Amino acid sequence: MNVFRTGLVLVAALVTLASCESVQFKRPSAGNLSEVLVVIDSLKYTGPVAQALHATFGAPIETMPRPEPRYDLIFRTLHRNADIEVVQKHRNLILVSHLTDSSNVGLYVNALLSEDLKARVRSGEQMAFFLRDHWYTDQWVLILMGPDEQTLAQRIRENGEAFVASLDAVEWPRWDYDVYRRGDQPAKSDSLMQAHGWTFRVQHDYYLGIDTLDFVTLRRYLEDNDRWIWVHWMENVETIEGINADWINRMRDSLNQQYFRGTREDAYIETDYRRPHRTEFTEVNGRNTFITKGIWVMSDRSMGGPFINYTFHDPQTNRLYLMEFGQFSPKYKQRRFLYQFEAIARTFRTAAQAEPAP
Repeated sequence: MNVFRTGLVLVAALVTLASCESVQFKRPSAGNLSEVLVVIDSLKYTGPVAQALHATFGAPIETMPRPEPRYDLIFRTLHRNADIEVVQKHRNLILVSHLTDSSNVGLYVNALLSEDLKARVRSGEQMAFFLRDHWYTDQWVLILMGPDEQTLAQRIRENGEAFVASLDAVEWPRWDYDVYRRGDQPAKSDSLMQAHGWTFRVQHDYYLGIDTLDFVTLRRYLEDNDRWIWVHWMENVETIEGINADWINRMRDSLNQQYFRGTREDAYIETDYRRPHRTEFTEVNGRNTFITKGIWVMSDRSMGGPFINYTFHDPQTNRLYLMEFGQFSPKYKQRRFLYQFEAIARTFRTAAQAEPAP
């Protein structure tokens, strides 16, 4: 333990020096998308702090046929100095301890914080410290430090959504890269803009389907992993007032019934209201936006899958847009594709947005 304790002091000194270096000397971080490495004393893997982290970062996404966690949490402790070098490379990293923690992890995390910061922890003024690109580039680090384990667990639950939102904001550019790493189709994007006054980055393997005056579909079809996108718009809508979750679901169901029908004449896509479905009001790309998530099902109950719908108003054109993403992949985990959908949705733009600023 004495050897490890000496190593902690040295590492803390090196971190201080490294923070003053130019970012160009840092190497890329490692780790998978939607993966968070949690460094915590192994005796606390099932304790109140770990449970609070599971309830926030690892909360299940219920609006899926087979719920998956929001983020995959990997718990790891520190046994030797070499472990420190390994964990510091990770892309998404949470370091967890409390002021009286005498474990290897506790010694390490305490050594990272100055006496002034630890004083803030003691007073209850602060318990979370965010770092970006600290040891490596494209890195998100959250240091969680509390006066004791119970207080820390409570504060994590109280501030969990803010913590997750911080990581979400870092993950979106990564998902954008993942979606388009094999390329996109600028010609298709340009044709949508020219024909309809809106567009988005079309992933490399989608093809155009239905194309009418107010409804467009694109699809990436594989028998065991079918994905589609549709956009519907309404003219002369001056405000989003009056739009709510019930209105959105009625409109969605009507459009899906009209345009997405099964092999049987009487079968069509509809929302599975027996399963969890959620609508939240937020801002996306500067627009007030309703995001609806849930599960679609064929009316004959022969198949189903997850969907995400974006409903938003564009005041520059007085248009109301509905943009929906759906998937059928009974053999595969689906969270990855839902995050890809959300990255695609964030590339949507209108003709007014595409024009260069004067």
